[in-house]
Amino acid sequence: MNFRIGFGYDVHRLEAGLPLWLGGVEILHEKGAVGHSDADVLLHAICDALLGAAALGDIGEHFPDTDPSYKGIASTILLQRTIELVREKGYEINNIDSTICLQIPKIKPFILNIRQQIASQLGLDKDVVSVKATTEEKLGFTGREEGVSAYAVVMLQRPRLD
Repeated sequence: MNFRIGFGYDVHRLEAGLPLWLGGVEILHEKGAVGHSDADVLLHAICDALLGAAALGDIGEHFPDTDPSYKGIASTILLQRTIELVREKGYEINNIDSTICLQIPKIKPFILNIRQQIASQLGLDKDVVSVKATTEEKLGFTGREEGVSAYAVVMLQRPRLD
C-alpha cells in the first residue's frame, strides 16, 4: 500500500446571529461562524488535510472565496467535491483525526452525530472518523469566544500499481 498523510487547519470569526456549523451539523448557539460558505471550520480543515495528503493544493485553490458560486454553499458539498478529487488520484481514506477549538458551547454532546455525519458524507464507517474538542482554557481568540478553529489529520491509502 502507498500511504499519504495530510494536515489541515482552519479558523473563522464568530458573530452573533449566524448559524454555527461543525462537521455538517448545525449547533444551536448565539454565535455562528463568519465565512463565504457556511463557514464549517471542521469540514474545511478536513478538506485541506485531504487535499494536502493527495498533493492537490488547498481548499482556497479549489473553492476560492472570490467565486460567487461558492457564496453560502454547504461545506458538505465542498467535502463531496474534495473526496472526488482525492479518489480521482486513486486514494481512499484510511482514517481521519480532528480537533475543534471552541470555548462555548460544549461540543461533547454533538460529537457522535458529527462523526456519523462526516462518515456518511465520505462513505466511511464512523469508527475511522475521530472528532475531539477543546476549550483552550479561555486563552487566545477562541478562549475569548471571538472565533473557532479546527485541526485535522488524514491518512490516505492507494494500492501500489506494480
